[in-house]
Amino acid sequence: MSNRNIQSPFPADDADRNQIWEMLVPRDIAAFVAADWSMVQDDFKADGFYAIDACKSDDPDDWKMMFPDLAAYRDEWLRQAIVAQEIDYAEDLFDGVFRATDLSKIDITGNRALVRKHFNGTIKKADGSTDRLLWKTHYYCEKQIDGKWLITGFTGYLPNHDPA
Repeated sequence: MSNRNIQSPFPADDADRNQIWEMLVPRDIAAFVAADWSMVQDDFKADGFYAIDACKSDDPDDWKMMFPDLAAYRDEWLRQAIVAQEIDYAEDLFDGVFRATDLSKIDITGNRALVRKHFNGTIKKADGSTDRLLWKTHYYCEKQIDGKWLITGFTGYLPNHDPA
């Protein structure tokens, strides 16, 4: 991980939102860059987990049930992380992904949370080209009896129409 300031956008006394932000931003990015699922595996509620791939489409009829369980998502996550490791980036990958990530809206009702993670940015490659990150993911989280928040599912690769 780089020396970049990775401070949460939430007030220090907002323990729930800070815990969710820590799980879904710096820890998730660090695990992805290291291609190390073990760093995030305990952030998921495996029983009943599923996720939808919106295929960057505004039309829900185009969306696909890509991850019927956590194992299916883990396998795809690892595949993408390994591919990213094989790319020769001209900048620190953690910094690039962090810079493109905005997670500043979390709605909490009872023990459930809707978390909006937006990606909008580029990462420079050594060959002069760039990787474009431009999508949204909405995570569904649940607070456990012990106070720990877990990811129960998500709808990912939603189109991102945010201005650059």
